[in-house]
Amino acid sequence: MASLIHILFAGGGWFGLPAFGLFALFTLWMLVDAIRRGEWMWAVFIFIFPMLNTILYYFMVYRASSSATRGFELPGAATRQRIKELQAQIHHLDKAHHYFLLGDVYFRQGKLEKAEAAYRASLERDAQDIDARAHLGQCLLRQKKAAEARPLLEGVCAENPKHDYGHSMMALAETLTALGEQKAAMTIWQQVTDSNQYPRAKVQLAELYIANHQTDLARAELKDVLSDDAHAPAFQRKRDRVWVRRARGLARKIGG
Repeated sequence: MASLIHILFAGGGWFGLPAFGLFALFTLWMLVDAIRRGEWMWAVFIFIFPMLNTILYYFMVYRASSSATRGFELPGAATRQRIKELQAQIHHLDKAHHYFLLGDVYFRQGKLEKAEAAYRASLERDAQDIDARAHLGQCLLRQKKAAEARPLLEGVCAENPKHDYGHSMMALAETLTALGEQKAAMTIWQQVTDSNQYPRAKVQLAELYIANHQTDLARAELKDVLSDDAHAPAFQRKRDRVWVRRARGLARKIGG
C-alpha cells in the first residue's frame, strides 16, 4: 500500500497532477474495498494496472454488487470466508438452514441470482421456514419479480406481521407499489410507521402521499425523518443515508 501511494503521488509522475491525485484516491478506495471483500485477484490487478482495473472494478464489482440492495440491507457480514464455511457445511450436512444463511450472504453482496438459488434450495428442504420464504420474497422483489414475491411476502406477513422487525412488511408494501396497488401499499406503510420510525417506510409513505396530493401528510413524515437523522448515532446515519437523501429531495420538492 505504501509503495502504491508513493508511485501515485511521486512529484515527477503523472499522479503528481491534481486530476491524477483524485484518481489516486479513487484507486486506493477501490483497492481497500477489494481487500475487504476478499477479491484478491482484483486487488492484485488494481495494484499492478490501476488505470484500467480501478474503473473496471468499480462498475463490475463495487457498483453492481451494491446498487441492487442499497437501502435494503440484511444484517451481518458477507465475506468469502463465510461463503466457504457454509459451502463446506452444505456439502457435509445438506441442511436447509445453511442454504438459507448462504442466501443471506449472497443477498448482502448484491448477488441476487445466487441468493435466490440458495433460498430455493433451503425451501426444498424445509418448505415452511418463514425466514427463507421472507428473504426469497425480498430477493425476488429486488430482481423486479414483484408478482412472484407477492404470495411469499403476503404469507409471511399474515403469519407474523412483525417478522424481521417489520422488514418483511416493508418489502410487501414495496411489492404492492411495484404492482401498482398504491392504496394497499399505503395502508401497509401506515401500519409500519405506526409502530416504527424506519426512514425507509416514512420516505416511501411520503412518496405515496405526494402522488395522491396529500402534501401535508407527506411533509410530516419527511420532517420526522430529517429530525431523527440529526440526532441519530453514526452507524444509523450511515445505514439510512439513502433514505435521508431522498427525504431531503422530496422536502425541497414540496417546500417542506
